[in-house]
Amino acid sequence: MTRYESIIQSGRETAQIEMSAIKRLVDQIGDEFARAVEMIAENSGRVIVTGIGKSGIIGKKIAATMTSLGTAAFFMHPSEGIHGDLGLVSEKEMIIAISKSGKTAELNHLIPLFRHYGCRIIAMTGNLDSQLARIADVTLHIDIEKEACPFDLAPTSSTTAALVMGDALAIALLKEKNFRLSDFARNHPGGVIGKSLLRVGDLMHTGDEVPIVQHDARMRDALLEMTGKRLGMTAVVDPSGCLTGVITDGDLRRWLCLESADPDRPADSIMTRNPKAVDKKIPAREAMKIMEQHAITVLVVTDSGNSNEIRKRPIGVIHLHDLVKSGIRYTGKGYAE
Repeated sequence: MTRYESIIQSGRETAQIEMSAIKRLVDQIGDEFARAVEMIAENSGRVIVTGIGKSGIIGKKIAATMTSLGTAAFFMHPSEGIHGDLGLVSEKEMIIAISKSGKTAELNHLIPLFRHYGCRIIAMTGNLDSQLARIADVTLHIDIEKEACPFDLAPTSSTTAALVMGDALAIALLKEKNFRLSDFARNHPGGVIGKSLLRVGDLMHTGDEVPIVQHDARMRDALLEMTGKRLGMTAVVDPSGCLTGVITDGDLRRWLCLESADPDRPADSIMTRNPKAVDKKIPAREAMKIMEQHAITVLVVTDSGNSNEIRKRPIGVIHLHDLVKSGIRYTGKGYAE
């Protein structure tokens, strides 16, 4: 066997061992898991995740995942806990303590102190006979056959099992709490995730910022409206307030090129009919796609979503600059941050 073949084999063996640990975990998820989810979902306080070493690192990730998916959580290091951070604790908090052996001295020192505050304890351990398991209200068994480490010492399979159990809790809680995509968007305003979840309604101009003139308005009035609102267009509406067209900078230039650019000419004789319109609920990136495909820089936002119909009332305007400022860019092949 060559050196490369040996390296590849080692990598595959590690993956197989950890996959086996996850498969073993599936059978360990049962009534205790359901009780843990129910306890957390019904609890009015936060979740405190704690652990030492590699278990602590996994605990930080579990706390972060729970928080992002609607269950407020934070990590507390046991050493920091017994040196002041217990001041963050109240009887409303729920504790998740992670320890493969269940015998971690620092952790077992901290757990009775949580009890003193009236907190309920969820243990995540591979040892059901441990002190941690005995003191906990609920114990989530994360027993593994062996670590991927050839010495069966370094936490590998055991931390993978703990991580998966934490993810299982977070997702079950998401469903239990009816956590919605809109909630997820509120928790992730930045980065690619945040940009992908932005809606037109989050970025559009509304109220007095929206340029609107009546269909029988004169061009002098339309020009004043466009100049004052500075969006390069104005919507044109009928007496009932429904959108009938738009006047853009391009329409304005074409009008000025006429031999007689009469400022008293009716706006609806200059406007572009059947303009593109979008609903405020569509993804902002889709609005940019429409702009790119039709070579326009602004869209009217109406109170209904079918852009093929114009008998709708304008409630806002979305400009290409608004999308660019938010960080959305459409390349023709997709979206980039």
